[in-house]
Amino acid sequence: MGKLLKFLKPYAGAVVAIVCILVVQAYCDLSLPTYTSDIVNVGIQQGGIDETVPDTISKKDLNHLLLLVKSDQQDTVKNAYTKSEKNYDYRGTVMELKSSVKEDEKKLDELSEILAKPMLLASGFDSGSDMTEKIENQLRTQMKKQVEAKQAAAQMSEIPDFDKMDIYEMLDFMGAEGRDQLVKQMNKQLNKMQDSIIEQASSVYIKNAYDHVGVDTDKIETNYILNTGGKMLALAFLGMAASILVGLLASRVGAGVGRGLRENVFRKVVGFSNAEFDKFSTASLITRSTNDIQQIQLLIVMILRMVLYAPIMAIGGIWKVFHTNVSMSWIIGLAVAVIVVIVAFLFFVVMPKFKLIQTQVDNLNLVSREILTGLSVIRAFGTQKHEEERFDDANKALTKTNLFVNRAMTFMMPLMMFVMNSITVLIVWVGGHSINDGAMQVGDMMAFIQYTMQIIMAFLMICMISVMLPRAAVSASRVDEVLTSETMIHDPQMPKKIPEAGKGKVVFDHVCFRYPGAEEDVLHDISFTAEPGKTTAFIGSTGCGKSTLVNLIPRFYDVTGGKITLDGEDIKDITQHELREKLGYVPQKAVLFSGDIASNIMYGNPDGSHEEMVEAASIAQATEFIEQKKKKYESPISQGGANVSGGQKQRLSIARAIAKHPDVYIFDDSFSALDYKTDATLRAQLKDKTADSTVMIVAQRISTILHADQIIVLEDGQIVGKGTHKELLKNCDAYYQIASSQLSEKELEEDLKEVE
Repeated sequence: MGKLLKFLKPYAGAVVAIVCILVVQAYCDLSLPTYTSDIVNVGIQQGGIDETVPDTISKKDLNHLLLLVKSDQQDTVKNAYTKSEKNYDYRGTVMELKSSVKEDEKKLDELSEILAKPMLLASGFDSGSDMTEKIENQLRTQMKKQVEAKQAAAQMSEIPDFDKMDIYEMLDFMGAEGRDQLVKQMNKQLNKMQDSIIEQASSVYIKNAYDHVGVDTDKIETNYILNTGGKMLALAFLGMAASILVGLLASRVGAGVGRGLRENVFRKVVGFSNAEFDKFSTASLITRSTNDIQQIQLLIVMILRMVLYAPIMAIGGIWKVFHTNVSMSWIIGLAVAVIVVIVAFLFFVVMPKFKLIQTQVDNLNLVSREILTGLSVIRAFGTQKHEEERFDDANKALTKTNLFVNRAMTFMMPLMMFVMNSITVLIVWVGGHSINDGAMQVGDMMAFIQYTMQIIMAFLMICMISVMLPRAAVSASRVDEVLTSETMIHDPQMPKKIPEAGKGKVVFDHVCFRYPGAEEDVLHDISFTAEPGKTTAFIGSTGCGKSTLVNLIPRFYDVTGGKITLDGEDIKDITQHELREKLGYVPQKAVLFSGDIASNIMYGNPDGSHEEMVEAASIAQATEFIEQKKKKYESPISQGGANVSGGQKQRLSIARAIAKHPDVYIFDDSFSALDYKTDATLRAQLKDKTADSTVMIVAQRISTILHADQIIVLEDGQIVGKGTHKELLKNCDAYYQIASSQLSEKELEEDLKEVE
């Protein structure tokens, strides 16, 4: 994870912006259940009445309400209302709440607390509920007994007819002291009820009070639902916009990270010495540059879109739940615990397979690359069946591992859906009992279900990413391994310059070389001088170190002992760029790039003229086949030069080196694919072109180096002979053995006679 965060560091600003937008999106998503609850609880069940005290009420209803308020609180209620000046479809006096009370939240809360239970009682008395009817009958019976007792004591001459009196007339008849005692008793009973029931009953009373004075309550209900629905739509659109913006930014950041990693990996690989290429296989580097970076890019997008969003949603959802209904919060804990157990088990089973998948992808790429590049050899030896089996084994191994991972992951979603649906049923079961007991409203249960699903989904997203994380972490480690690998070839901190008067004199001074990790040197105490204007050739048996020797000059490897100088300067003290600017290198295996013939010839001299290109092609004996093509120098070259022959490839490679006009030419067995006639013609013309340059030729054929000014014979990494062709025939047995295998006895005798 640390490596992934390191890759994100350049995009810290965009990540902060994404987090801010995600907070906005989470706010929108978390607000919607609340509004849904309000529509059900207030808009439908309470008829759109969201006030806790009536804004408008008839004087008659207010007086009835005051009979249920304690005497010491009645003045507070009376002072809160004033006579309304508005016209209502009501014959009596209409009272309205004073503006000063409406604007003062403290006064409004105080008034709400005073009127909440009286409104519940009044609503019950008006509707004739069982509870209030019972209270009314008890009060009627009690008052009859009190009046009869007073009449018996001759304190009352006339008995009122209580059966004809309503509850409010009886309360008025009781007097303030009696009412206060009754209200106190009723409040004790009401204290056992849930606040939600009291609030709903208050809303019913307020709606009835509005109906009495002619207020259009249907319009209030419709307006409330439309307003709340409008807010929900606005939040939904805002959330959608935030989600789109986050997706856009996350995609840009992910693509940017991918582009940057590919660029950095490419630059790093281009700067690799041959030692690093020996460490990382080509197939592995291709996989790391493509598949691994793609994995990182996808995970970064998911982190920015989901992983950052999940904790915001989870924390916000939990906060909302504790403000909705604390008593059912244990259900969320249970759900999260079950999900964590399921994912932890899958994580334990699947995680080791992800690293194996990347290794198997490397292996499949390696096999595919070998088969495709060596197809002609495979066909020539008739080993198609064997190679098909190799590919099939690699393919089946990868498929088997992928199937195991996918099958394991297949269980996740059904299990998660089962958990989510089970939790929903559990919430409905527990919530249904709470609603029945009056401890919860229907809208609150609906909101609780939505919040719970949001919390579970947040944890589910985190868990799913945690399962994907190991594979991306493996990819990140593999990419980071390339980026942090130490390149063995470094430019000096204080580089020196090659003298401008230098002509390309190369000196090997007691040079030794050993491959990284090897136990023995492959080159031992190599010393010679390659002079400008002269040709130095290297010959020897296969594996004697000829190509290794010339590969030390461009610093594909660094010497492990001694030194190599160019025009008197140690090549380690010169920058690689300046050193290689002086060299024209033709590798043992000709390499061409996709493009056209012109771009390949002028690869080392892109600003060169057309005449220089034609001259180089002519010297390299390439004009013959170039002129036969329709587009001449603009003829396309496919990847790797697959559409030209081996000899044509070598000639174009030689032309590329000639067109650069270097001080030092290095031909690493570059004439092997040429016929003898072309070889001789090319070398004759090349000699004129390189009259002032240092030429170094690695060859297997004696005819190629016959006229070299200096021939160095290598055997087991050591110089066993040095001199001209004729000198070596007489003085070097190893050279004589090579010559006798390639030249006729007559030619050997003539050469020996000339020496004598």
